[in-house]
Amino acid sequence: MIRGIPFDQASVGRLSTRPGVYLFHGERGEVLYVGKAKSLRVRVRSYLAGGRSAGIKTRELVRAARSVETLVVASEEEALILEANLIKEHQPRFNIQLRDDKKYPYVKVTVDEPFPRAYVTRRVREDGSRYFGPFVSVGRVRRALDLVKRTHGVRSCRYDLPREAPSRPCLDHHIGRCAAPCVGLQSEEHYRHMIDRLLRVLGGDVANVQAEVEQEMHKASSELDFERAALLRDVLAGLDGIARRQRVHVVGGGDQDVVGIARDGQVAAAVTLHIRGGVLIGRDTLTMSGVEDEAESEIVARSVSHAYLSRGTEAAGTLPREVLLPADFEDRPVLEKILSGRAGRRVAVRVPRRGAKVGLVELAVTNARHSLSEQVRKGEVAGPHTEEVLYELQDRLGLKVVPRLIVCFDISHTQGAEAVASAVLFENGEPCRSGYRHMKIRGDFGNDDYRSMEEAVRRYFDRKRSEEGPLPDLALIDGGRGQLGAARAALEAIGLEQVAVAALAKRQEEVYLPGCTNGLRLPRTARSLLLLQRVRDEAHRFAVRYNRKLRSRRTVRSRLGDIPGIGPRRQQALLSRFGSLRGVKEATAADIGRIPGFSEAMGARVLAYLNARTR
Repeated sequence: MIRGIPFDQASVGRLSTRPGVYLFHGERGEVLYVGKAKSLRVRVRSYLAGGRSAGIKTRELVRAARSVETLVVASEEEALILEANLIKEHQPRFNIQLRDDKKYPYVKVTVDEPFPRAYVTRRVREDGSRYFGPFVSVGRVRRALDLVKRTHGVRSCRYDLPREAPSRPCLDHHIGRCAAPCVGLQSEEHYRHMIDRLLRVLGGDVANVQAEVEQEMHKASSELDFERAALLRDVLAGLDGIARRQRVHVVGGGDQDVVGIARDGQVAAAVTLHIRGGVLIGRDTLTMSGVEDEAESEIVARSVSHAYLSRGTEAAGTLPREVLLPADFEDRPVLEKILSGRAGRRVAVRVPRRGAKVGLVELAVTNARHSLSEQVRKGEVAGPHTEEVLYELQDRLGLKVVPRLIVCFDISHTQGAEAVASAVLFENGEPCRSGYRHMKIRGDFGNDDYRSMEEAVRRYFDRKRSEEGPLPDLALIDGGRGQLGAARAALEAIGLEQVAVAALAKRQEEVYLPGCTNGLRLPRTARSLLLLQRVRDEAHRFAVRYNRKLRSRRTVRSRLGDIPGIGPRRQQALLSRFGSLRGVKEATAADIGRIPGFSEAMGARVLAYLNARTR
């Protein structure tokens, strides 16, 4: 399929000498490459004259190209913008492949709600909320946001207050992280005051907020309100930590975007640091592939073109006064002219050679190297990233509350006999062994896992409710849709339908949620899925271990019960003393005779019987 003109000497010689964009097409008409040129004829003809001096990728492009399509524009600026947009639209395989890194999100504050929430999101929408970012790294922004929320008492749940509210506070209230406006323990006015302060902190006005908090702390201290003074001291320490994380390097309090590049073989990462008023307020990361034959100047050109030219017209207020680059490229003056025109003032695009600005570029390069190394670090659940994983799990499952307390249930039996259930508790992503419980299933359900699960969930939550402590934020069920339905029925029967519940099926590792017909498949490398698997596997291990213990006891009791004169009480005494059937057999008659209720003669009779049975 020919689009444009054939890619040969005769046809290319008739192209325009004006600026424009050219597109190479393959045999089926697909776009192979998009480029721009000051003179279309000269630039396209250079591909035919490249010969062996051209790079491998260029030679392969010339071999695969069947036709070339050109678009003539009025100026080099228009050509640069059009090229960036066409690359974004077609993603040609011979161009550097660009991909925005979605792991560096925004903080969303739902200021249009009576009791606003603040959480990390990857989607920016026109919904009346305020967005801050993108921030330096997803881990840091989650930790910083968690610090501010803890010290200010901003709720982490996602209830639509006051219309939608739980019957009692969650774990955050019990550990002092939230004043529980959900149940009326905090007024809307007081809550709004905290949100206003949070907005100022996220906007970079940390110093003024610090001064206000310090003044309040001294006032509380002078009024002998030492409890409030201690709380404000903690808030002040948290704000100081945020200020240290935000402050990068003051260069006359300038507004700058700083670009850094890191590459490793065929992949590269470009990081743009956004500095406003000398404060680092966020960053963008772009991942590129197919760059093994590209010069650094070409990688810089592609990254800045994507950042400033392929997203439509930038608002003048968002453009900095200066863009700092690690390397020069041919169209840098053209880009400077475009950005200056959009901003209505000069936007300098330059490559610093000495001084403090070189240090800023080096900082961006360091960030780019770190970002590139992160591409190969997958699957870490525990440790400093736990808080981030919990928020990710909340996002993926659509939970109202951050699942800091997760309980997981599993059923184990031996062909319907010795049916048991386990309930293991994880707190903040780690096992809480003091909260582990196992139980014998009382109902004679045989192989009916659904009815056994319903009993286990009902008994567990009945007890938790009577203890009046915080309920688990998520009940995870080892099983599929049927087990999930049984667990929901149990919660509804005892009036705890507000407890979030999900099931994780082993076969396809699908997550089943109430009201969803199909299972949810999380990415295999998602840390939220790895956490769910870890919790599920622990519940399975705990249930199987208890089942084996009961089965072993039943076998031993059956063997001991066959001995004449050994009833249930003496069986229990033997097991308590020796632990197992093997332990009894390895004892002497005198050892058995020392047990209350036994004699040495009875011990000899027990051993003779057991030894006769094992011959």
